[in-house]
Amino acid sequence: MSNSYIIAVDFDGTCVEHEYPNIGLDVEGAVETLRTLNNKGHRLILFTMRSGDKLDKAVKWFKDRKIELWAVNENPEQKEWTDSPKVLADVYIDDAGLGCPIMFIDGVRRPVVNWRKVREQLEYHGYL
Repeated sequence: MSNSYIIAVDFDGTCVEHEYPNIGLDVEGAVETLRTLNNKGHRLILFTMRSGDKLDKAVKWFKDRKIELWAVNENPEQKEWTDSPKVLADVYIDDAGLGCPIMFIDGVRRPVVNWRKVREQLEYHGYL
């Protein structure tokens, strides 16, 4: 698969452990996989409920880890043909998404994304 795809990525419970409104610890495998998606030419959209300064901190998390975001909470291309607030993407990675592999971490109340299994799925489907 040589095409560039749009991948919408949630933040809390997906990239970092649940600590909202704070920024949790990085979820194992998230940074490496997101950087690899960047390197393959895929466009990442941060797709989160965070807003204001809490959103700014999430965007900074990506910048600090040298993960390029194409957009935040929007797909700039879809404005040409719809006013819908739903973000169009080819793939959505979200700890609350049905079928997204999750894992439990000792001492953490809510599960987080299992990036090892997400990576396997991305490889299997030709995104990586």
